[in-house]
Amino acid sequence: MREIKVLVVDDSAIVRKIFTDQLSKEPGIRVVGTAPDPYVARDKIVTLKPDVITLDIEMPRMDGITFLKKLMRYQPMPVIIVSSLTPKGGKLALEAVESGAVEVLCKPGASYSVGDMGKQLADKIKAAALARIRPPDRSRKPSTDQPKLSYRNRSLQETTHKVVAIGSSTGGTEALKQVLMKLPPTIPGILIVQHMPPKFTTAFAERLNNLCDISVKEAVDGDHVLTGRALIAPGNYHMLLRRSGARYFVSVETGPMVHHQRPAVDILFDSVAEYAGANAVGVILTGMGADGAKGLLNMKNAGARTIGQDEASCVVYGMPKEAAKMGAVEIVSPLHQVAQEIINVL
Repeated sequence: MREIKVLVVDDSAIVRKIFTDQLSKEPGIRVVGTAPDPYVARDKIVTLKPDVITLDIEMPRMDGITFLKKLMRYQPMPVIIVSSLTPKGGKLALEAVESGAVEVLCKPGASYSVGDMGKQLADKIKAAALARIRPPDRSRKPSTDQPKLSYRNRSLQETTHKVVAIGSSTGGTEALKQVLMKLPPTIPGILIVQHMPPKFTTAFAERLNNLCDISVKEAVDGDHVLTGRALIAPGNYHMLLRRSGARYFVSVETGPMVHHQRPAVDILFDSVAEYAGANAVGVILTGMGADGAKGLLNMKNAGARTIGQDEASCVVYGMPKEAAKMGAVEIVSPLHQVAQEIINVL
């Protein structure tokens, strides 16, 4: 397997050095160059021909999102966005993903150590190198429709009897958007683990809540699982399903990383297998690695219906592939049909 060539684009010399030092420890990855701004990056892309770019958002002369849009128009390639751990950083990172970036990563800092960042950066680069790059469809205008609040309010008073659990990683933010926007307010409660850092999940939930007919929120410990509501595991916390009497609720916890991830899909799926059993539907979407495969098998063995995204529609066919190899996937579906498959098996 040939080395993955990486170009690091960041106006901070310290960040450029940290990324270069960390990646030099990883077999199969080589930093072929760095750039302090998009203008220098443009020239280095031509001469160095990198496989993957890490890109800061806030930079002098040209911001990262503007550069990303130009890049996706004229020379599409895998881009990992590196953003500050702030609400603003989270919203900008989501805009970047909608503009064609395949992954987001926190800048190392007081809340996010260099050691944590090193392995996750390497994993994201390996995922990005395998990603199918699909430039954004510029014929589609962003949705400005307001959610149907009257339906939401009625649904959110109802305790859910079934649970839908969804796991995703690389390419998952756009995949989840496509699925959730097609679900009605009468859908049973949904629990989601998407591999994202803190703050980014907050912005992601807010974005989906403005686009979907269902309610979407970042989960907090003790949230009830309700009809017409999706709960997204917060970055850096595992989310587990629990039950008290006839009511489902979630536990949001710290704990060891699983598959180098927190939140981890396996943690969620295992808890759904235990507490919901045959009253659950498990869905595994695009993503690198094997997180969720064993958990989905546990769900299936407990009587749940299971759905896996097909290879052709995945940005990275990793997590669904591993689940399918284990025999955990009952229904293989292209992304555009996943929402209907969920409805069909409920």
